[in-house]
Amino acid sequence: MRADARFHEASSDFRSAFARDRDRIIHSGSFRKLEYKTQVFLNHEGDFFRTRLTHSLEVSQIARSIAKSLHLEESLAEAIALAHDLGHTPFGHIGGETLDSCLREDGFVNGFEHNYQSFRVVTFLEKKYRPFHGLNLTFATLEGILKHSYPYKKKFLQTTIDAQFHLDTHPSIEAMIVDRADEIAYMSHDIDDGIHAGLISFDILKQSALIQEILYKVEAEGVEIEEDDEMFRYRFSSHFINHLVYSLLAYSKHNIDNSSVLSATIPATQPLPIGFESELEREIKQLKKLLHQELYQHKNIVRKMFSGKQAIIGLYRALNDEHKLLPKYFYRQLHSRHQHRVIADYIASMSDRYAMKLHNELYGRVL
Repeated sequence: MRADARFHEASSDFRSAFARDRDRIIHSGSFRKLEYKTQVFLNHEGDFFRTRLTHSLEVSQIARSIAKSLHLEESLAEAIALAHDLGHTPFGHIGGETLDSCLREDGFVNGFEHNYQSFRVVTFLEKKYRPFHGLNLTFATLEGILKHSYPYKKKFLQTTIDAQFHLDTHPSIEAMIVDRADEIAYMSHDIDDGIHAGLISFDILKQSALIQEILYKVEAEGVEIEEDDEMFRYRFSSHFINHLVYSLLAYSKHNIDNSSVLSATIPATQPLPIGFESELEREIKQLKKLLHQELYQHKNIVRKMFSGKQAIIGLYRALNDEHKLLPKYFYRQLHSRHQHRVIADYIASMSDRYAMKLHNELYGRVL
């Protein structure tokens, strides 16, 4: 199948196939809801902190810049980036983990996985056309969403999906770029948000050799470390992103054959052509471990995530007990699909604030 081929015929218009994918994603209801879905900090905690929407936009910007520098399909990278988090539940990763546990306790061994949910959103859950489900995106965009992170083969993926998308091969180069752009974006903005919230300090972050190198570049501009200074944090984020992007370009530019970038023919057992030198890969791994220990497991974040977990559990139980709480679109699906999966899809589609509001209405207490 050609990378720009669609699963349903589409009439031609003034846009390229991948630009049209991007536009359909942006105009979807699932994309709009990302504004009120948690990245790390719950949405209601302030206007400064990133959400799934701002994160997706930052990933898109980084991915487009890299794709342009490597003379690749910018619109394809942009479309994959904008769609890669559409399947996330409210309350961040803890929401997805909780929904996964709920489904498994009810006998659904496949559970819930947010990357695959993003694929389901654009191929099934969004309903924009009478004859078929989904947004009618190109093969390359769908493949990039489905294969957002390695390993691509998962036990719950049907053999028909494996046959269509060749899960034993890497996706397009643009999809690989989005995966690394996602990593660059979330490390950068999680540090920025964590410093701004007072949950982590540069004294702690200096345990990372990568952070030390970035701080040296900021100080070379004559900007002193002041954690409550917005300009300092901006300069740090700018240098952090630039350092990783330029390092990725330097490592990757000689590994790419631009004549076949849309062909997913590289066996998944082979190394990715997009990445960093081994020493920088080691430093990135060390930094992510440090962020997990010192920021993501901070007691203030754990408290908020625990509240989100209880909301997911409560909503799942209530909706299984009383189906008429479901909106008409999901209620109608109960006769053709299993109720637990329908309910999980509905909960996953909720924004943080709507999930809290509904939980509080049903249980009469504020989380």
